[in-house]
Amino acid sequence: MKINLTHKSAQEIKQKFSFFTEENWQTEKANFNQNLEGIFSAKKDETFIVVEDEKVHFLIGLGEDPQNFEIQASAEKFTYDFRKKLKATNTEINADSFKNHQIESLVKGLFLGTYEYPFKAEHPIFNADFQLNLSDISEENLQDLITKTSAICEGQFACMEWLNKPQNFKRVPHISEFLTEISTQYHFKQTVFDRKKSEEIGLGAFLSVNQGSSQEAAFTILEYHSENPNAKTIGLVGKCVLFDTGGISIKGSENLHYMKSDMGGATAVIGTLIAAAKMKLPVHIIAILPITDNAVSNTAYIPSDVIKAYNGKTIEVLNTDAEGRMTLADGLSYLSKNYKTDILIDLATLTGSSVRMFGYTCGAYFSNNENLKKSLEKSGDQTNQRLWNLPLWDIWKDDFKSDVADFKNISSKPFGDCIVAGKFLEQFIEGHQNWAHLDIAGVAFGNVRYMKEKGATGYGVQLLIDFLENC
Repeated sequence: MKINLTHKSAQEIKQKFSFFTEENWQTEKANFNQNLEGIFSAKKDETFIVVEDEKVHFLIGLGEDPQNFEIQASAEKFTYDFRKKLKATNTEINADSFKNHQIESLVKGLFLGTYEYPFKAEHPIFNADFQLNLSDISEENLQDLITKTSAICEGQFACMEWLNKPQNFKRVPHISEFLTEISTQYHFKQTVFDRKKSEEIGLGAFLSVNQGSSQEAAFTILEYHSENPNAKTIGLVGKCVLFDTGGISIKGSENLHYMKSDMGGATAVIGTLIAAAKMKLPVHIIAILPITDNAVSNTAYIPSDVIKAYNGKTIEVLNTDAEGRMTLADGLSYLSKNYKTDILIDLATLTGSSVRMFGYTCGAYFSNNENLKKSLEKSGDQTNQRLWNLPLWDIWKDDFKSDVADFKNISSKPFGDCIVAGKFLEQFIEGHQNWAHLDIAGVAFGNVRYMKEKGATGYGVQLLIDFLENC
């Protein structure tokens, strides 16, 4: 990271930013030489400037009893809003009355607010010199906190950066080269199946999407192994469609440029791997990224095609724009058949149905395990990367039965597609008893402060890291 956070105040500091909850402000306001009664009360997003002894003091309100993710959001907004002032001179950040868990949220927000785009920037993080004024935390604990939060933020920045890149800057060779770089840096075991190898081992559903592409297939497996041989093994599958035209069932041109975001599940997994490795989390992670685009060409798969998936089940293609569940089907079945995992989770920007249902508020999720449901929801609430559970009743299976194959890849009914997609994917987990599917189409890419139009939110990284810390 390019932000310097130290424990002691720097010399010649000319500006100071202090964060206050309404409760803390009542005890701290007496320390100011000026009477601020009725002028500043520390309500959420309230700011006030005080000039004392040639130092500019910015007061930032957090409101009454803020939750950790609210502190993070306020700190993130602060760093973004005051970026020019923060670059100008050394800055003291005062959070002297904060508890340890609040300090972690504050530091995380300070880092995340530094994210900058567009992609042409050499690095997404600007230089700033923060001197953190805290009396109730040791230098060692502060450095541990900074190591953890910077790891999470670096993972989230990677997630955001790759989702934001234009299509011609994230073709298969680009992302494959990046995955090789991080595999070397963090000692991941990397395995890549190209089109020929994928055909040899029978990844038919994945290849059906790739067959219309001018780009080579890259069915990629990344393995992170902790130093604890008895640690749990978590399987992660991330939808990695680099650009989605819809294929022969082509999408409309309006907002088509946003389809560069159809790899949101994969970028969440990539960010999580980076953060987990930097934090040295005591878990093992097997991650599968079925990398391709969904193109229109004379070799593209066509509605009415019948495809044989990796696990031998056949799929009648009714809509080539339902490509994500095709690639995930092979990702899930390959992981389930070739690795033993305690928990299996897939993430995907999968359906417009989930967006219409929940908007940009939360992701839709499905699971066959009650304990996994509770853990994911708890992590979602803790990080404000929320999830809402939907059913996997067997009656939904009737909606994608096929006359000519085991399954159709969509339902012909005009409702419930995110549920049908989840139920479809369940057919490829090979009986895994601890699985969850996260449809994050509405929350991975949306309105963000750092871009005029839509951009990556970083959704999924903090959710998964919190889950992995507590699973």
